[in-house]
Formats: sequence, structure tokens, C-alpha cells
Amino acid sequence: MHHVREHRSLLAERERRLLIAIAGRLPHWINSDHLTLVGLLSMPLAGLAFAHIPAAPWSAAAFALALAANWFGDSLDGTLARVRNQQRPRYGYYVDHVIDLVGTAVLFAGIAWSGLMHPSLAMGVVAAYFLVAAESFLATHAAGVFRLSFAGFGPTELRILLAIGGVVVINKPWVDVAGHHARLFDVGGIVAVAGMIGAFTVSAIRNTRALYLAEPLPSQAAEREAA
Repeated sequence: MHHVREHRSLLAERERRLLIAIAGRLPHWINSDHLTLVGLLSMPLAGLAFAHIPAAPWSAAAFALALAANWFGDSLDGTLARVRNQQRPRYGYYVDHVIDLVGTAVLFAGIAWSGLMHPSLAMGVVAAYFLVAAESFLATHAAGVFRLSFAGFGPTELRILLAIGGVVVINKPWVDVAGHHARLFDVGGIVAVAGMIGAFTVSAIRNTRALYLAEPLPSQAAEREAA
């Protein structure tokens, strides 16, 4: 599948260099499928670890480690395939994003189970993520551009924020915002939903405009040629 990858997050360039360096040092018997499996298995573990933070605060460390494992597997599988010239574009694209969707759902199921975020808000975050993901997938096929970040934030930055949140919430599960006493992760969830809806709206308008200009109505195209 031919498309342009656009990755402009805060850590994108440093992350790219690090991933290439790691890929060059991996044993030959490790291939991209092994890394994809690591990415798949780590997210249920992350959700399970977060769910146990209220009862076992040390689970925050397990949560951070699971997110790190997810980064390692999810970010490195494609890099390893490119470094070794073993690309499988359609397979890799499809499997990676199916795993991302499943991983996000099970992660936020664990967050909702913990009681540190209201279940309805956790569902809202997942729904907003699926909305952004669907628009991104459509844009990849229709416009040929696959954007991995928005406003400087990509998957790696979001993992880091979640890991930090998992540590902070141990001692500060509730916060006061504008005179309201609310769960820390509820506040974060509201910000996340607003941000993702904003990203969806901006991207949808931008891609719709670009495609409309690229494919004008036949009558308008004829008028332009006549002029």
C-alpha cells in the first residue's frame, strides 16, 4: 500500500534514530512478527496492572513497564522490517492497527475497572480514539497520507503521559479544578476526548478540502479548462 508517513511529534526524530540503532543490534532470530506479538500482549498486561493500582500501588511500575514493552514491540516491528528490507506493507499496516484498536480498548477497560476513571468516560475516550483512528485510516487510503501525530503528540508521547499519570494517581487520585473535586483521570479523560475530537475535526476538514480541490465537480473542471 503506497502512502506517505507523516510523523512530527516532539520526540519523533530522536525516537527514529533510537529505533534504527536498536533494530541494527537485534539478534537475527528475532523478526518483526515477534515484536508485533510483544506489542499485542503488553496492552492487556498494562490494563491489568492499572486496574490493580488502588489495591497495590507497586502496580504503577508494572503499568509503566507494560507501556514500555508496548512501545518496544509496536514501534520497532516496522523499523526492523525496513532496516532488514523485509517489508510487508499491507500485512504490517493491517495487523499493526488491528492490534492498536484492541490494545486501546483493553487498556481503558483496565483503567475503568480500577475505579480511577468513571467507566462512561473511559468509553468516551475509546470512542474518540476510534473516531480519530477511522479518519486516519480513511485519509491514508483516500489522500495517501498517514499522520501519526497531532499538535506534537504521537503514540510515544501519550504512553509517557499515561505512565506519569499512573505514578501520580497513587498519591493524588482526586484533584480540584475550577472549584470542582474530580478524579485526576476523569480530568485527563475529558482533555483527551476534547483533544481527539479537535484533531478529528481539523483533519477531516483539511482532507475533505484537499480531496475536493483534487476532484472538482465535472462541470467545474470543464469551466477551468475552458478558462
